[in-house]
Amino acid sequence: MSDTPARLGRYVVRRRLGSGAFATVWLAYDEQLDSPVAVKVLAENWADDGQVHSRFLEEGRYLRRVESPHVVPVYDAGELPDGRPYLVMAYADQGTLAARYDPSQPGGGTPPTPGQSLVVLRQVGSGLQALHDRGVLHRDVKPANVLFRTVDAADGAQVRAMLGDLGLGKALDASSRLTMIAGTPSYVAPEQAQAESPDARADQYSLGALAYLLLSGRPAFRFTSLQQAADPAPPDPLPGQPAEVDAVVRRALARDPDDRWPDVTTFVEAVEAAVEQTAGPLDEGPTLPWLPLDPDATRAGAGPSSSGGRETSGGRGATSASEEPRDPAGSRGSLRSHLVQRRTWPYAAAALVLGAVAATGSFLVARDLATERLPDLAVVSDTSGTLEAEVPGKWTAVSGGDGWTAPQDEAGYPALSVGTERDWTAETSTGHGVFLALMPGSDLPDRMPGHPECDTSAAPYSESGSQPSRTVVHSGCPGGVTVERVVQVAADRLLWVQVRSPDTATANRVLDSVTTRGI
Repeated sequence: MSDTPARLGRYVVRRRLGSGAFATVWLAYDEQLDSPVAVKVLAENWADDGQVHSRFLEEGRYLRRVESPHVVPVYDAGELPDGRPYLVMAYADQGTLAARYDPSQPGGGTPPTPGQSLVVLRQVGSGLQALHDRGVLHRDVKPANVLFRTVDAADGAQVRAMLGDLGLGKALDASSRLTMIAGTPSYVAPEQAQAESPDARADQYSLGALAYLLLSGRPAFRFTSLQQAADPAPPDPLPGQPAEVDAVVRRALARDPDDRWPDVTTFVEAVEAAVEQTAGPLDEGPTLPWLPLDPDATRAGAGPSSSGGRETSGGRGATSASEEPRDPAGSRGSLRSHLVQRRTWPYAAAALVLGAVAATGSFLVARDLATERLPDLAVVSDTSGTLEAEVPGKWTAVSGGDGWTAPQDEAGYPALSVGTERDWTAETSTGHGVFLALMPGSDLPDRMPGHPECDTSAAPYSESGSQPSRTVVHSGCPGGVTVERVVQVAADRLLWVQVRSPDTATANRVLDSVTTRGI
């Protein structure tokens, strides 16, 4: 039996286009308007979280308020019977720029000429500037997010470049007290890779890396981790281009954001001027004639009949088992619902350092608390019995322990979160709680998450031994103190702990009670 849903709302589903940690995108058919569309549906494991729903729809609102032919348009939004929202967007029938450089993909393997590259750069830059003019950052400009769509024009069909996929992660990040590291290592700006707050200049850096690819046929960087992207060496001179063009692109790729161009439009205009100064006018018109039109890709399929079609909530059909396995943490929605903000900061620090741990065995730092126990003590643990801690009873008002999906590899790991209120992790919250999570990693991080909402932050201190750890204490926070700790618990596992408590004594007692088993 196929796992592809027959319908999503009033849209008849044809096939899955792709999926990720937050959503699945389906090619569907709008019977009323006789047109193919792309329907983006929130992942099943986020179905019970109202805040995630609103953030998902926020991406649609961002796209709707940006009036540009070079930003993917949103036509409609709705909700499935199981409560999950969906967005209906234009179908990019001619694929992505990434596919055009991949010989294994239809129409791929034939990079654009310099003039054609300028058309793509101009159109993508126009879409990116439109986002910036509306106060929206993209944060993941890369070839895979440059989409091509067939449009009708007076002189025939044309193919237009559009910037797509703002991404749920980026929308969630807007509500986080810390900057979530996101993006592809070879295209992300250094300040973004270092968990600093990015601005439009970070997107310009990514566009500069895209321009390097378009004008040379090869990427500026070949980074495999965000740690490499955080401190890049200058790229090689732009192959096949004169020094004038290289200097323009290199400025967009400056390590210091202050050294880059004032804005995206100025950068694109400078590239065009430098190319035409050395090679003469390269006007190939506003279209992209080098992209072969593919009628089979343009159509969603024969016009379907509504008879026999069943409306589905997606359910287990949210992904196609024949094409891609389900998220291994798909059944872990309970904790992930409680950790919608919490999951951003471990990514920000752990993505910088995914290191190795020499020690093996379990982490057990539970000291003897018999003489001085916490009032109204509660022992809390995750559902697998791997993580445990002793906390004040009132901290268990909101809890979750079904596990989480670590952002490094999107695999499921044990995790536990308890707190006095739902948003205890928010920057301005005076709530208290503890978050514990295992994640892949083989070394302690060089950089720990910051807390600008706190008045002071002590210098990190480390403990050696069979299970090294690193700890930072922040005081003068809205709720009292915040403590971050990371511990090497196995050769390929890190345990990350955050405690927010009214005082240091309570935080230390909770930290001392943390136990892991079976690792």
